[in-house]
Amino acid sequence: MCSVVGYIGKDYGRNFIIEGLSRLEYRGYDSAGFACLHPENNRLLYCKAEGRLQNLAAKFVTNPIDGHIGIGHTRWSTHGKPTETNAHPQFDCQQIISVVHNGIIENHHQLRVQLLEDGHVFHSDTDTEIIAHLIESLLKKHNDLNRAIVQLVAMLEGAFSFICIMEAYPDQMILVRKRSPLCIGMGDDEMFVASDALAFAEKTQKVLFLQDESFAIVRRNGVEIYDFKEKPLPIMIHELAFDWKAGDKRGHKHFMLKEIYEQKRAIHATVEFLASLQDDLWGHIGLSEEVIYNLERLSLIGCGTSWHAARIAQFFFENICNIPTRIYLASEMRYMPFFRESQSLYIAISQSGETADTLEALRMVSSFNLPTLALTNVASSTMVREADGFLLTQAGHEIAVASTKAFSTQLAALYWLAHRIAYEKKLIDGQAMELAEDDLLIAAEVLENSIENYKFIIQQKLAPFYAQFKQSIFLGRHISYPFALEAALKLKEVSYIFAQCYPAGELKHGPLALIDEHIPVFIFSCQDQVIYRKLVANAQEAKARGGHIVAFCFEGQQELIDLADVPFIFPRCRALLEPLVMSGLMQYFVYEIANVLGCEIDKPRNLAKSVTVE
Repeated sequence: MCSVVGYIGKDYGRNFIIEGLSRLEYRGYDSAGFACLHPENNRLLYCKAEGRLQNLAAKFVTNPIDGHIGIGHTRWSTHGKPTETNAHPQFDCQQIISVVHNGIIENHHQLRVQLLEDGHVFHSDTDTEIIAHLIESLLKKHNDLNRAIVQLVAMLEGAFSFICIMEAYPDQMILVRKRSPLCIGMGDDEMFVASDALAFAEKTQKVLFLQDESFAIVRRNGVEIYDFKEKPLPIMIHELAFDWKAGDKRGHKHFMLKEIYEQKRAIHATVEFLASLQDDLWGHIGLSEEVIYNLERLSLIGCGTSWHAARIAQFFFENICNIPTRIYLASEMRYMPFFRESQSLYIAISQSGETADTLEALRMVSSFNLPTLALTNVASSTMVREADGFLLTQAGHEIAVASTKAFSTQLAALYWLAHRIAYEKKLIDGQAMELAEDDLLIAAEVLENSIENYKFIIQQKLAPFYAQFKQSIFLGRHISYPFALEAALKLKEVSYIFAQCYPAGELKHGPLALIDEHIPVFIFSCQDQVIYRKLVANAQEAKARGGHIVAFCFEGQQELIDLADVPFIFPRCRALLEPLVMSGLMQYFVYEIANVLGCEIDKPRNLAKSVTVE
């Protein structure tokens, strides 16, 4: 998960590249680098730094390199430690070819051995350096750039996108894409290149998304695109309207806190957007009414937080529209037996629309000619382009690595979609559909109000207390179990406190051995009376072993409230919306614990926002 940015044009490119990298730094931030060609003699110049992008920017004070063609990179390590040597750009033996790369070259070890035998000298531990040395070797062999690239991509295995500049070709840059995003912003006598179009927002609205398994020769005033067999491809330009406001925390200490507070607005915007599609919903998302009416089963695909949203949504689809629903963890799906089922729909869920495992699972499903739907927050994403249909949440750009508003808007969209399918199948009427939309807006209100009700006691008392613990246990049942999984993930992500989640009914089957006064037990309730009684029994089991209980519960659930050392009490809501109602306060509590500990909340160690490698 890295960011690549490039510029070729009439102006000097360094400032644009650094600005573009700063917008994408959430995708990788353990080292950074910049390379350009000298504007007079075309000599390759570079500067690299370990750590955040600001460390690289500081080096330009004493090393103010710049040029009309340049590339930049922020890294999230996959091969080699995050050192200055391993930072991109990487080079060939003579340092006249420079490459920045996102992705993984899976056969890099075999290629490295071969290149070493041929006399190449390596300076880094990265798989990326392989690319530069191969280009060097292939150009000597062919003396033809296109033929060299075609042979290069035939030798590389994995998912990757990269940008290359060379002293021998000072008026052009080479772009290659295979299962990793890359796009070009078309300017006036200048071109902007990036792994995400947000890098050049406000520079141009004309965007060319490189097709999968293609390469491009980019000059300041034109682009040539070819597939991996050197067949020319058409230039297809999209007009996109960007809204880049993410650089402003709007008075909040962290982006995560800002995004927690944006959830009410984001849920409202998502519901309003979906409601506006009512008259032509299926046409808008590219699926026929017949497909929806005849649906007999659903499959939801996701990773991480999106997988948790999918597991919660299973209860929506099975209870609201009576459709058996299977949940796939995308990173495992392609390695399990797959059985083609008719009258089925596969929904891929991803905040960025670029999540590598989910995208590959989507492509596998598409290869069986089964209908697919992408649920994402990014209109320009690969999933939107490759799925049969798509629905967009309206969360707005999410910067913090730990997802908050993307998660809650996914829940809102999936709850709405379950009702819309039920309406199409004539299981509910229009009034019930409108009621579902109202319930989502009410849930958003409760989400925000709950934060306000408890934020001062969390700040002043609870967060400092719970920040002392080194480990914790999370429990849930029924629809609250996948939500407990999400809560445990949030605590791990931003505070680095070890958190393990279990279905509460499994407590007696082993985890009960862990319970004592030193491990807080977080219990997430739901309103179903049968499930609630079972949760109370589980809380009593923990309490009898000296467990310290934090309970997220609902008005009237007095037994659980009395058992808890700390109860958070929510107003009653529509059944199945309990996770959405509880999500804001859960996120805020975790945020404040991490804040007490002084953690890098927006950019946790070892993690990146957009997971574009498997």
